[in-house]
Amino acid sequence: QASQEELKAAYRRLCMLYHPDKHRDPELKTQAERLFNLVHQAYEVLSDPQTRAIYDIYGRRGLEMEGWEVVERKRTAAEIREEFERLQREREERRLQQRTNPKGTISVGIDATDLFDRYDEEYEDVPGSSFPQIEINKMHISQSIEAPLTATDTAILSGNLSTQNGNGGGSINLALRRVTSAKGWGELEFGAGDLHGPLFGLKIFRNLTPRCFITTNCALQFSSRGVRPGLTTVLARNLDKNTMGYLQWRWGIQSAMNTSIVRDTKTSHFTVALQLGIPHSFMMVSYQHKFQDEDQTRVKGSLKAGFFGTIVEYGAERKISRHSVLGATVSVGVPQGVSLKIKLNRASQTYFFPVHLTDQLLPSAVFYATVGPLVIYFAMHRLVIKPYLRAQKERELEKQRESTASDILQKKQEAEAAVRLMQESVRRIIEAEEARMGLIIVNAWYGKFVNDNSRKNEKVKVIDVTVPLQCLVKDSKLILTEASKAGLPGFYDPCVGEEKSLKVLYQFRGVLHQVMSADNEALRIPKQSHRIDADG
Repeated sequence: QASQEELKAAYRRLCMLYHPDKHRDPELKTQAERLFNLVHQAYEVLSDPQTRAIYDIYGRRGLEMEGWEVVERKRTAAEIREEFERLQREREERRLQQRTNPKGTISVGIDATDLFDRYDEEYEDVPGSSFPQIEINKMHISQSIEAPLTATDTAILSGNLSTQNGNGGGSINLALRRVTSAKGWGELEFGAGDLHGPLFGLKIFRNLTPRCFITTNCALQFSSRGVRPGLTTVLARNLDKNTMGYLQWRWGIQSAMNTSIVRDTKTSHFTVALQLGIPHSFMMVSYQHKFQDEDQTRVKGSLKAGFFGTIVEYGAERKISRHSVLGATVSVGVPQGVSLKIKLNRASQTYFFPVHLTDQLLPSAVFYATVGPLVIYFAMHRLVIKPYLRAQKERELEKQRESTASDILQKKQEAEAAVRLMQESVRRIIEAEEARMGLIIVNAWYGKFVNDNSRKNEKVKVIDVTVPLQCLVKDSKLILTEASKAGLPGFYDPCVGEEKSLKVLYQFRGVLHQVMSADNEALRIPKQSHRIDADG
């Protein structure tokens, strides 16, 4: 975002610093020539609007292309950006056509009621009766893939298999979706299964206004009993920035009317819903709190009451790796009993394990369903997950260091050469600043600092940047913008891929000051808040 005037000022300053004629030593002169040429090349690119636009978009690779096959160099910056956006859209369409976007769910139902509700007296003589019987009583597997046909047409193939207590079945569905405009799309669905006959459906989505949309789904299910039609319509509206209101009408086998309000913010998710229908009518309230931590921890609770009874649910979920989220929910209801539901989301795959503990409301079942998963999670997190993630991070950092080793070595050599060339200029700057009781950089370090006792085994990786920072002082001021400081003259990255900071001890008007700022944080000194208290 630098203006042409700022570019010229920076160019003149660096030319004075690196000009070969200012250095008599043969080695310094050679180093100065190399850095001076780099500065001159950079200014040639950035001072021309066309080449600057090319560099901003494509980087050095764009400048090195012979004949510049992508766009003509004579175009304006706006035309180049427009062309780049068009090419981006084309690449996105090609990627879209190659992507299948697979999604899947595996659900395994477990009957563990024998743990809490046993007939010990009646079955004490049966062989093996001393051990609780835990059974898998149901299983469900579903999978879907998308195949983009064109930029507006997509085919979706899905299937599922289910089994419960020895009986099961499956179905397969094919849907063809077309985006008709920016406001809507339509979808045709064809399905068949061994439990139900052929299925034909039509789904339509349409934005009525910028804040309101409607979805309609019509279906015809053929079976030995005849044709069963069904119709579902959902009308939704943005009530405010974070709140949506929904009205749903369903007609067919299970007719119902449902209204719900959903409020989703950065820290919470709240839902209230009311349904009147056959055979189920209910009212439901749920709340989820989102902690702003690195693991994206969430705790939730809900109450659902209706003709079927009352259910209270509470639970939590947490991110355990880059692509995995683990959650557990305890369900306590009448007459449903007590259940524990464990869910693992891994990328686009979901693994669900509902464990039915008891048909009655037993305090012991509620206690173990609540405490058991917590104890197991914290033990696994400490003994397995945390060490695994730490080792994975180290492997990634090592790969990154290896891939950038030659580049970092070159940057280090350039930085060291720049520091040697700065010595004379820095001496003059210090003399001028001392004469006016101005800004003197006493010490400055850049890199990875370890101040936390929990990280005391980690190695400190910092470089001395006192000279480069003093060289940037002008009129008793030092101003650094919001960008990585590794790109400053005389700097380089001492710890690739790790968090870095800049620590500065400086003197202004004869008084010591100290400040530490993050790598990408803007810095402006001197400041009164940086002053070191003499009494402390």
